[in-house]
Amino acid sequence: MGEEHCGPGGCKLRIAGVSKVFEGRRGKVEALEGINLNIKAGEFVCLVGPSGCGKTTLLNIIAGLEFPSSGTVELDGVPVSGPGRDRTVMFQESALFPWLDVLGNVMFGLKLVPGLTRSARMAIAEKNLELVGLQDCMHAHIHELSGGMKQRVALARALATNPRILLMDEPFGALDAMTREQLYQDIQDIHLRWGMTIIFVTHNMREAVCLGDRVILFTPHPGRICEEYSVDLPHPRDINSQELALLSSRITRDLKGAAK
Repeated sequence: MGEEHCGPGGCKLRIAGVSKVFEGRRGKVEALEGINLNIKAGEFVCLVGPSGCGKTTLLNIIAGLEFPSSGTVELDGVPVSGPGRDRTVMFQESALFPWLDVLGNVMFGLKLVPGLTRSARMAIAEKNLELVGLQDCMHAHIHELSGGMKQRVALARALATNPRILLMDEPFGALDAMTREQLYQDIQDIHLRWGMTIIFVTHNMREAVCLGDRVILFTPHPGRICEEYSVDLPHPRDINSQELALLSSRITRDLKGAAK
């Protein structure tokens, strides 16, 4: 399946002095300013904050889809200079191909992995569909799937290429509460089983505390890190638990205080 997932001590992501300025019609817009962040191998880090605080911009810079105006992003000491198979992005919209069935969508990204035969790609795709509970829907058409099932397919496709870092940009934001809660359990299970590094963007404080080992709080205009929180609650976590609610309420209060 290509490169192995990072073990302890590897796959360290270093973000140093990253700022991002966009040129708009009304002049320059400073999206990020002086972001410094180290992410350990196997860590689940959630980036939270209000709209416009630069969370997605930072995720895109880590993915190599955008470049910082200043500062550097390094993966195991190597500068990130563009997209790569070591990093995969999962977006809020599933972005599936409607002309392919479920299996075909998961196999699609594997075409970029050198040395894989079609039968090998199929075996990897089937294994990852089983991982997300869709082994019985391999030949279903995309229009036949619910929103939650589409996101499961997108997750299986993201995992199939065996990325070193999974980047998730509000992937559950458009789903109903019951579907989200099931996916929270699924992604926690996958993280615990694989130990992969996950960076997860959300504006939902409870979601961040439910999933993350660490929660990074951003404030906007420009986007800056104002606080970090270690989440020491045991997994699997229930988003409706009292302990989780208390910590998410504290983060929300801190954000409101920082915005004043």
